[in-house]
Amino acid sequence: MRFIFFSLALFLLCSLFSLITIANCSSSLHYHACHEHESRVLLQFKQSFVISEYASYDPLSHPKTTSWISTTDCCSWHGIQCDELNGHVIGVDLKSSQLYGSLDANSSLFSLVQIQYLDLSDNDFNHSRIPSRIGEFSKLRYLNLAQSGVFGKVPQQISHLRNLLILDLSSYRDYIPSNPINKVQLKISTLTSLIQNATSLEVLGLNFVTISSSIPDTLTNLTSLQKLFLFNCELYGEFLIEKFFKLKMLNVLDLSGNKLSLLSGTSSSNETLPPIQQLGLRSCNLQGEIPSWIMNLTNLVYLDLEDNYLQGQIPHSFFRLVNLETFSLNSNSFQGEIELDMFLKLKRLTWLDLSDNKLTLLNKKGSYSNVTMPPLEVLDLSSCNISGELPSWIMNLTSLQTLDLEDNNLGGEIPRSLFTLENPTMIFLDNNLLEGQLDLDMFLKFKMLIFLGLSYNKLSLLTKKDSTNVTLPPLEGLSLASCNLLEFPPFIRELDLVQTVEVENNHLKTIPSWMWRKKNLKSLFASGNSLTGKISKLICNLKSLVILDFSYNNLSGMIPSCLGSFSQSLQALMLQGNKLGGHIPQTYAAGSNLMMIDFSNNTLKGKLPRALVNCKRLEFLDVSHNQINDSFPYWLSTLPELKVVALRSNEFHGAIMCATTCTFPKLHIIDLSHNKFSGNLAPEIIKNWKSMTASNISELQYEENTLQFPIQYLFREISYSFTMSNKGVVMDYQELQQDFYFMIAIDISGNKLFGEIPSVLGDLKRLVLLNLSNNMLSGNVPASFGKLSNLEALDLSRNHLSGEIPPQLTELTFLEFFNVSFNNLSGPIPDSKQFNTFENNSFMGNQGLCGMQVSKECEDHDKPPPPTSDGDEDSESEHFFNWKIILIGYGGGLVAGIALGSAFSHDIFMLLKRVF
Repeated sequence: MRFIFFSLALFLLCSLFSLITIANCSSSLHYHACHEHESRVLLQFKQSFVISEYASYDPLSHPKTTSWISTTDCCSWHGIQCDELNGHVIGVDLKSSQLYGSLDANSSLFSLVQIQYLDLSDNDFNHSRIPSRIGEFSKLRYLNLAQSGVFGKVPQQISHLRNLLILDLSSYRDYIPSNPINKVQLKISTLTSLIQNATSLEVLGLNFVTISSSIPDTLTNLTSLQKLFLFNCELYGEFLIEKFFKLKMLNVLDLSGNKLSLLSGTSSSNETLPPIQQLGLRSCNLQGEIPSWIMNLTNLVYLDLEDNYLQGQIPHSFFRLVNLETFSLNSNSFQGEIELDMFLKLKRLTWLDLSDNKLTLLNKKGSYSNVTMPPLEVLDLSSCNISGELPSWIMNLTSLQTLDLEDNNLGGEIPRSLFTLENPTMIFLDNNLLEGQLDLDMFLKFKMLIFLGLSYNKLSLLTKKDSTNVTLPPLEGLSLASCNLLEFPPFIRELDLVQTVEVENNHLKTIPSWMWRKKNLKSLFASGNSLTGKISKLICNLKSLVILDFSYNNLSGMIPSCLGSFSQSLQALMLQGNKLGGHIPQTYAAGSNLMMIDFSNNTLKGKLPRALVNCKRLEFLDVSHNQINDSFPYWLSTLPELKVVALRSNEFHGAIMCATTCTFPKLHIIDLSHNKFSGNLAPEIIKNWKSMTASNISELQYEENTLQFPIQYLFREISYSFTMSNKGVVMDYQELQQDFYFMIAIDISGNKLFGEIPSVLGDLKRLVLLNLSNNMLSGNVPASFGKLSNLEALDLSRNHLSGEIPPQLTELTFLEFFNVSFNNLSGPIPDSKQFNTFENNSFMGNQGLCGMQVSKECEDHDKPPPPTSDGDEDSESEHFFNWKIILIGYGGGLVAGIALGSAFSHDIFMLLKRVF
């Protein structure tokens, strides 16, 4: 939400860059009528596009070309500006005009040779490339193609526009916060030529334009430059920030989202600095303390230092920036204590974000009734180690719209004074220690409230039975997880605009029938309750549903057959941990947007639906712990995004093979354990698991590492994490969610596979976990396993393997769990620092093995005395490594977990805790 606001602000700012004196077309006085051929040219241009309300993002967009009628003077048309002396068209302003279609070199637009002003921003030109003929507009002074759906390389001819004062090629379309998509590329040679030719440039907007270069020094030659936007341009390398100080007119500088190393020289405190009012250095790899030169930019109004590696304390000199209105330090490593009311000295502050640091914000008690408060509209102090009661001065912020205090240690009751705030739109108090009984209807007094978050406190929320006579706020989102609710709050029935309802981990027993009439509902999270009975077929009325989570309840009956095809919007379907039976829904419509399906831990029967091949966006499929009776679903290999396949503990049978070549192009984790698969493990299928054979980690960094679901005012993430279980104790490693592509795992244990282990497994260089235990595999342990340089856990126990343990395995420097127990292996256990750490239970049941680990001295080998072994065979076998992949729901979302055995050795815990 914060970033979208920031991007929108920059976009709107770019739209106000009209530094060229071009009068508004509706009020201009024209001395000459429009030239007839130019009128025809414009009408041709109009006819080459269709009008689509989805082509523009601006909610105030409208089709300006509807006023273009052949019987009227084109100089009077909306968006057209003519020269007052000769009548030639010199300005075309079609910003946010809902135009959809292609913009190419044949466009009639290029006949307007006198044009000086061209704004086509916020339309959709459907992946058109910027025509090279753009360079023919020799008189052009203003060019804006921002957010216009253009694609590909910026033509070199753009550098021919020597008279340019304002250029904006920024792209925001299809933006996802953790995964921006740059659709436009600008070669550094083209940029350099542009800078050399258009020496009078005042505004240069290149946000989300891929440049892939260091910052060119020639930028500092643009002495008239006032605004420079280089957000997320894939810039890199070192750059001395003081070079920008040469630009004495610079008032906006944004270098956010680049892999820069910004250096600070020894600039004199007496040096005249540019009048910078807006400075964006988000995600710029800044380290150490806040750069001291920032404190000298006394004109600063906007400062964004979010998502860096800044640390230390916030210096008191910072509070000299008295003009500051927007300030974000989110996601850094600032530490130490600081009094919250210090920020009240910044009397113009409207936006303050200190979230996700190591600060301890002191909650000073006292009266603020006589203090002039800043006009704060957004206050984000989440994850700031605030304790005590809600800060009392917050209640005096009469302009406050967004209050975010989640993930702190705030305690006590929610004070009545909170409800004196005038018009808050969003309140986040989740994950604190707030307690006591609270009438939820109190929040209905906030007539502008859009989102309310109270989840995971010690509250008991009370609700009235009837709110029909109350004017309700326009609530769109409610987060009420773990709030001791006994029923759905009745007032939700009257919320026609509600999109998100989170009621996980309460005491709910039923879903009221009126919930199925919520046409705008996009997400419903109700996991961890006591829901019983069948899932109502009326759920198929929710055509806008994006996420449905009914996991870990007591639901029974069949899964409604419509859930696979009733809505194009559904992306996550989570029904695990219930008592659902019958068949999995068989129909999945072409064009399905499903990304995650979890039906695990139910009693489902029948076959896996072949129609799943229509779910081209599917990333996660878990049907483990059911009664599905089917052959190996090789046809899943056609799904281009599939990363996790979990079929554990079912009745799958037959050979693990493909009728044709199958690649599973992005497969990370496959769990086929505890089924009835038989036959040889075919090397042909293993060869094509490309994501496991990648030698370069960058090859595994796919478009998204978390599943993200855009819901208005909120981005809900369902992230991959890993969970280990040891004798019933569950340990969560949720920080893995952004590094999921590092975990590559195969579990085919507990089947009836026979024959030799294919040596081609050694080519899966990214493998971290491999479990082939409890089969009937024979032959040798492949020496090729020595190439698995990332392997951390290997379990080959309880097979019929023979021969020696290959000495090549000693090269596996990350291997910390190893089990070959109960085979027919013989010969010496490799003598290495790594193998000497494995206990004897890793090798037991192999009478031919010798070495210190099994207390058996090898012939012709000098071995140190064996350690004393404690316990009997039964207790030792408890350490047998039998890991599995499961999916569990937790708190605010979903955890895709790997459970490594029901009886797990302490060593593997230490391994995974260290690694992740």
